[in-house]
Amino acid sequence: MTARVRKERCAWPGEDPLYVAYHDDEWGVPERDDARLLEKLILDGAQAGLAWITILRKRDGYRRAFAGFDAERIARFGTRDVRRLLADPAIVRNRLKVAAAIGNARAYLALREEGLGFGSFLWQFVGGMPRQNRWGRQQDLPAETAESKAMSTALRARGFRFVGPTICYAFMQATGMVNDHLVGCFRHRQVARLR
Repeated sequence: MTARVRKERCAWPGEDPLYVAYHDDEWGVPERDDARLLEKLILDGAQAGLAWITILRKRDGYRRAFAGFDAERIARFGTRDVRRLLADPAIVRNRLKVAAAIGNARAYLALREEGLGFGSFLWQFVGGMPRQNRWGRQQDLPAETAESKAMSTALRARGFRFVGPTICYAFMQATGMVNDHLVGCFRHRQVARLR
């Protein structure tokens, strides 16, 4: 009988299989697709004040409730849609967060109408390439940075909501703008090779 080799990973996903899969397959992988970035930004805004695992468990519900995160469809949501969303247990039923998601889709479309790609707009805050951090302990990771503050300010100026500096930094971590896997985590080296 051979012993199973346990992969060393960041501590935050714990043992939850959904969280572990998210950590191992998605978190920190550079994302440049505009629509996927909008989805992630809306989900990060929904997470404000909650644990990410709560949103991760509701992600499929969000995809259904928010028309697959199709910005044009979300931007057309009206009063009836808001009532439907606020009654949907598959998402976080918070009026401000629902309104922010709709408003953020509209702001995203306004940016696109100016000829600006959402990915290019967001990635400018890290100079277009992932930042490679080398944190040894979870408590060393910052909650926000100068870059996340600048992103937050720029997004707010364009009408986005639920995009404070802490939310923006979590977004930057998740979308691979920064590699915040701990150096002892098996994903740190793998993610460092991605662009």
